Amino acid sequence: MIALGLTPYARRMAGPREALWQAIIRRNFGCTHFMVADDHADPFRHNGNGRLFYPRGAAQQLVAEHADSTGIAMVRQRSMGYSEKRRCYLFVDDPGGSEVKEITSTELAHRLERGEHVPEWFSWPEITGELQNSFPPRSKQGFTIFMTGLSGSGKSTIARVLMVKFLEMKDRPVTLLDGDIVRRNLSSELTFSRKHRNLNITRIGFVASEITKNGGIAICAPIAPWPKSRAENRELIESFGGYIEVYVATPLEVCEQRDRKGLYAKGRAGIIKGVTGIDDPYIPPENPELTIDTTSITPMEAVQEILLYLEEQGYLK
Repeated sequence: MIALGLTPYARRMAGPREALWQAIIRRNFGCTHFMVADDHADPFRHNGNGRLFYPRGAAQQLVAEHADSTGIAMVRQRSMGYSEKRRCYLFVDDPGGSEVKEITSTELAHRLERGEHVPEWFSWPEITGELQNSFPPRSKQGFTIFMTGLSGSGKSTIARVLMVKFLEMKDRPVTLLDGDIVRRNLSSELTFSRKHRNLNITRIGFVASEITKNGGIAICAPIAPWPKSRAENRELIESFGGYIEVYVATPLEVCEQRDRKGLYAKGRAGIIKGVTGIDDPYIPPENPELTIDTTSITPMEAVQEILLYLEEQGYLK
């Protein structure tokens, strides 16, 4: 008798040791054989470049070595693909297996995300349709555009123009979470201490995540000077949809020349403390999706760069 084991457990991505641990758990549930992949529980197995953290086949070897003591036999999991020429499935490592086509779980997720065709040899159309309902393409997902940069860099202006463009598309509901708007309506009780500024950013992130989760577009434009709160927002929002970080990298000297709010002048004069860029640091993002310097481009040109990126990534059609 063959039984399908659906034992729930949290993945550790610990490679060979995790495979052995899983084998012991399955044996405790009465299993006699355990299928192990050559990249079983490897943390890099889905990175797409073929490189692994653990040696390929190490998990299979470890489970097989301890089969006598664990009481469960290791069965080598072999990759299969579809041969359009022969109209059948073949093991990839068999003679003639080089002609087969494969779709990995990573590629399947990519196709669903981009709304690309999933061939019938891989899955029945009815199943693919259900998967597309659970994993809608990017063009139907909500997403957040999170702009960060110094005061006066042009974030708010870009955000307002961008919002108008999205409203004209009539594709998704759009919400603008500008730094000043949020301070006035969501975080009016907070001070400008480092703790409260971080709290303000994570509040923005939470609201943006709810908008994204429900299929809308959130446009955020705070200063957000510290990596920690930005990283927390990314992690939260990416679990519900798209997250596009835009670093508005206008230099400090240009921002000081603009100084519409007079913050820099007061900071230089010592009238107020904690002005980002003067006596409080701004730490630029290391890997933003887009970097824009508004020194020599107009807000409309900056918005066009963002829209082109969204189109390239499949969020807009």
